[in-house]
Amino acid sequence: MIKLPRLASLAVEDSGWGYYLCAYKELRSGRSGSEFVFLSLQDSSAQIVGKLMHGVDRYKSEFEAGEFVRVEGRGSLYNGQVQLVLSSIRRINPDQDRLQGFREEDCILSAPRPIDDMWAELQGHLQAVTNDHIRVLLNRIVADHAEQLKVWPAAQQIHHAYRGGFLEHITRMADVGRFVARAYGANEDLVLAGVVLHDIGKLQELAYEGGAASYTRDGNLVGHIALGLMMVREACTIIAGFPLELRAQLEHLIASHHGVREHGSPVEPKTVEAFIVASVDDLDAKLNQVRKAIAEDPSEDEFTAWNKRLGRVLYKG
Repeated sequence: MIKLPRLASLAVEDSGWGYYLCAYKELRSGRSGSEFVFLSLQDSSAQIVGKLMHGVDRYKSEFEAGEFVRVEGRGSLYNGQVQLVLSSIRRINPDQDRLQGFREEDCILSAPRPIDDMWAELQGHLQAVTNDHIRVLLNRIVADHAEQLKVWPAAQQIHHAYRGGFLEHITRMADVGRFVARAYGANEDLVLAGVVLHDIGKLQELAYEGGAASYTRDGNLVGHIALGLMMVREACTIIAGFPLELRAQLEHLIASHHGVREHGSPVEPKTVEAFIVASVDDLDAKLNQVRKAIAEDPSEDEFTAWNKRLGRVLYKG
């Protein structure tokens, strides 16, 4: 049996075996009432749905979500999307499988840009801050959470949902946000602060281990906006002489970054800088989804299949 191609290149005619990270696992019932195992599998190139339809009783206890697995299966098309239909699955035996080429880093979906390059870019943005209080705050928060910021995803599923996705999201936003701030005469330091801090609560909202993200207790009960507000207020409190008005403006950038109440913002943007941060956040998240949908569409057609989240087909060009 041959080895399957990378998931980004998987086609319906492919069959074989491969090593992946099981990012999600759920036991479901089909239309006939029979159980099947619904999975999310990933390698460094993509994340796709996997389904185990037969031998469920035999294999369902052979692995858990968050573990690396060896699978055998074939490509299949469902609702215009390539999936992997499995005939067998088991957790990795490190000593045995390393001899066959298994490496953890090959099974973890990662940002397309090197993390070290993005980290250096973020440091460059921070060095450009002219406001002393904002500079101290951002450098302190970034230094305190450096290890998380380098690897955390920006979300569990929707956008930048891979290793280094958080860092990719904020560095891209920083490029665009600072440009827009200059174009419209806005406070560039405030915009950059909003970019760095708007999702900082996700470092507590999400747990990320072994390439799989899950919601923490605080993430489920409190959410990243409220968690971010608490993190920033605590950090401001221990910086001597931090202006209360500036703290309020920073907190507003976090509280309003979803743009509208219907999308979860406690308040809507009320400053030029808040409008910029919310708009750039939405733009970067959507473009990440667009590029992912185009890259993962399996057909040779001019347009992708219908994308439910974006509410349209997309032109491939």
